[in-house]
Amino acid sequence: MRIISGKYKGRHIPVQKNFPSRPTTDFAKENLFNFLNNYFDFSETSVLDLFAGTGSMSYEFASRGCPVVDLVENDSKSFSFIEKNIQKFNISEINPHMTDAFRFIRNAPGTWDLIFADPPYRNERIAALPGLILEHGLLKPRGWFILEHSGKYNFSDNPRFREKRVYGSVNFSVFAG
Repeated sequence: MRIISGKYKGRHIPVQKNFPSRPTTDFAKENLFNFLNNYFDFSETSVLDLFAGTGSMSYEFASRGCPVVDLVENDSKSFSFIEKNIQKFNISEINPHMTDAFRFIRNAPGTWDLIFADPPYRNERIAALPGLILEHGLLKPRGWFILEHSGKYNFSDNPRFREKRVYGSVNFSVFAG
């Protein structure tokens, strides 16, 4: 796994094979950010990364100039891995929170321009995430919520659904605030 672009570009993040989460592939990440570049000025974009896993998406957002990246991860091994990388790369833009993402959503301390969530594909509450994010008012005006999920989900009937992007086996559903 590597950071694709920005001030931390090219830095490798070694992930052990027995790591408890599934990182977003570099291919999917690169394509998603190519898409997002057309809609966001990252230097003015606040980000919330839910179910952060390895922290890969947060590193990428920080590397591209996002001034505030709040990262939420519940697994202690993953959280420790993230904290070590934040220190190793001296990434000051990331604010890590070790807590359950659903609890964080209910008690969120603010709003964000962009919220990204990559829950474990086996998580039975994936389908509820768009509603929870939107109902709790976590997006700033014109903000987006992006949910990474397996191909078995279809969110096109959600009134805030914007579009779906598919890169290999990775699906991203985009919702407008």
